[in-house]
Amino acid sequence: MMLMNTLSRKQNASKKHLKEVAIVFLKLGCFAFGGPAAHIAMMESEIIQKRKWMTREHFLDLIGATNLIPGPNSTEMTMHCGHERAGKAGLFIAGLCFIFPAIIITGILAYLYVQYGTLPEVTPFLFGIKPAVLAIIGSAVFKLGKKAAKTTELIILGLIVLTISLLGVNEVVALLSAGALGTLYFYIKASINNSTKSIVPLPLLLSSLLIKTPAIKVFITFLKVGAILYGSGYVLFAYLDAELVTRGWLTRTELIDAIAVGQFTPGPVLSTSTFIGYQLSGFWGAIAATTGIFLPSFIFVLLLNPILPKLQGSKIFRYFLDAVNVAAVAVMLAVLITMGKETLVNWQAIFIALLSAFFVFSKWKLNVMWLILGGAFLGYLLVTLF
Repeated sequence: MMLMNTLSRKQNASKKHLKEVAIVFLKLGCFAFGGPAAHIAMMESEIIQKRKWMTREHFLDLIGATNLIPGPNSTEMTMHCGHERAGKAGLFIAGLCFIFPAIIITGILAYLYVQYGTLPEVTPFLFGIKPAVLAIIGSAVFKLGKKAAKTTELIILGLIVLTISLLGVNEVVALLSAGALGTLYFYIKASINNSTKSIVPLPLLLSSLLIKTPAIKVFITFLKVGAILYGSGYVLFAYLDAELVTRGWLTRTELIDAIAVGQFTPGPVLSTSTFIGYQLSGFWGAIAATTGIFLPSFIFVLLLNPILPKLQGSKIFRYFLDAVNVAAVAVMLAVLITMGKETLVNWQAIFIALLSAFFVFSKWKLNVMWLILGGAFLGYLLVTLF
């Protein structure tokens, strides 16, 4: 009887955790504007600061590990967080709930685009959202940076990554180079300081317009892209340009419109796949493209998450992960600086950014969702009135 009661309590707790994961990531999926850096910043606020599902150090490790595998980093981070809270089921629930709002919104926009050939005017709202996102990213960089910059050497490494990122070096190259350099340095340092003890290295983990385009071809094409994609929306554009435009499946103008939809809708920019899939092969094309591009991420995270604790026990991997972690924060800071230069171009944007920063860093903290909504409202108001 006692055993049955224990099992019942565990089942109830599991269901409660799954429901919590679903609510959190569905909400994030509705308001996650601004790209991967902003998405991760929002997760830090919701998962670490508000709910304390894990330590900030472990959250940083997950960011570092996620940067090493292909796919959309922020979406994969939702899967890791879901797994931490509710196991394998939580992994799938978190990922699906995060991408679901973007897929629905993008699918509706794809239908309207096919019917009417134009996209809705959302510029005034985005004008206000972007400065608010800057404050959210700034907050995450500050908090994660304090944990990542453990030593003087790591601070120097972070500054190097920040510099080369601002000079235009690919973020994946910057992260992997920092990881290799940091591993080599700390391994040599540890060997010199403790020459009597041997450190055994472990392997690193690198680990309906055109009905004549069948949905299966769409699925295979987007599966291939999802399996090898690293980097930002600009990299996605290059992949899709090579896969779709050169084949004559889409014109470059149609592809640019599709990328734009992914940029101004919440959630991952890979929701662009839903839009393109609908253009290529209607409803089933949208399903095929969306499934194809996101499926590899679920597989990669499912394989990575169970072995990460074992890898964290390796001194060599610990060196590597510490270096990658500080490099990831530096890349986020580089994104913040670049976005700031592009966004803070007039007094209205500066005003929204400063107001958002006040509500992020002061004792009167606002939930990130309210910051996004407030930024959108202020942006619309200021653009309309001035």
